[in-house]
Amino acid sequence: MTDLLKTSLNRRTVLQAATVGAVGVSPALRALVHAQGSDAPEKKEVKIGFIPLTDCASVVMASVLGFDKKYGVTIIPTKEASWAGVRDKLVNGELDFAHVLYGLVYGVHLGTAGPKKDMAVLMSLNNNGQAITLSKALADKGAVDGPSLAALMAKEKREYTFAGTFPTGTHAMWMHYWLAAAGINPLSGAKLITVPPPQMVANMRVGNMDGFCVGEPWNHRAIMDGIGVTANTTQDIWKDHPEKVLGTSAEFVKKNPNTTRAVMMAVLEASRWIDASLSNKMKMAETVAQKSYINTSVDAINQRILGRYQNGMGKTWDDPNHMKFFNDGAVNFPYLSDGMWFLTQHKRWGLLKSHPDYLAVAKEVNQVELYKSVASAMKINVPKDVMRTSKLMDGVVWDGKDPAKYADGFKIKA
Repeated sequence: MTDLLKTSLNRRTVLQAATVGAVGVSPALRALVHAQGSDAPEKKEVKIGFIPLTDCASVVMASVLGFDKKYGVTIIPTKEASWAGVRDKLVNGELDFAHVLYGLVYGVHLGTAGPKKDMAVLMSLNNNGQAITLSKALADKGAVDGPSLAALMAKEKREYTFAGTFPTGTHAMWMHYWLAAAGINPLSGAKLITVPPPQMVANMRVGNMDGFCVGEPWNHRAIMDGIGVTANTTQDIWKDHPEKVLGTSAEFVKKNPNTTRAVMMAVLEASRWIDASLSNKMKMAETVAQKSYINTSVDAINQRILGRYQNGMGKTWDDPNHMKFFNDGAVNFPYLSDGMWFLTQHKRWGLLKSHPDYLAVAKEVNQVELYKSVASAMKINVPKDVMRTSKLMDGVVWDGKDPAKYADGFKIKA
């Protein structure tokens, strides 16, 4: 028996085990499982880019815990310096996949984030777990949330600078939305700059910005270092909001469908493992804190992943809506409405000059049927609807039904 056939049969055994008892497994997946040799990954070794953030954990743990080998691939987590670097390497094929900002994938797909290339969102990696940090200097003057910041900016007029991590990305959109909800126009009333996540704290330390939006652990790190306070968490802006995704190019999915499924299964299994217990979360924190991944102390990570928050001004609280990686499968489904929301904000802030066909673009990018087939094989719950409804911090409801009206309905916009 050839090595290739052995690999194929071993992998088929794993997939058959995964599908035993699964109800309604799609014909396509049944063919994948039973057609001899057809389920072997086309590419055995894959590079997955990540940025040093807590929410890279499912990609890292899929590799560290060997879930990748179970599905016949080897994941090589590749640490990147900036989201622009991730974008470039996804576009030119240096990276096969990436832990990546939702809005970055859509920006590349439509050409609003640099080079244009057809892209794919395979699954969501996490909900929640980012924050808005304001400098200690602002907090000392009473600016500790949106309304008090607006009051200070109106009283003490100067140029106020805030940072996101990538122009079309999630953090830039949370920062824009948060400022606007407080009555501050992020385009005319403030200066917005782009700073890579691991450089946020150092830049605030030297006074380069008044506030930033970034993923953990950098908000908590700013508190530990005594240079910033948490004004709001992003789950305050939108409970269970979409955040990072497993992204790749449409071309890669087409050429390597079995590899793509294998990687999705490994990352889904890691997501499920992380959320399964507190001890798993603590082990995850110890792992990703290491120099080769986030390169920070474990105590910068392990509090907020358990929902234990402090704001740097004496307030502590337990937040049930902290960072989630699986949440019984609710996290990972690539809702079309999630992708569409980012497009509405890109239009709102002038990154898109005209309304796209919101639903058509989301259907191109979000690989819903592929995700359903993989989740079904793993007996993971899949929602019935590709849309979900949410009320954001300003009371405005997003349901994906009339995206153009929604985008145009905001008082503060480009």
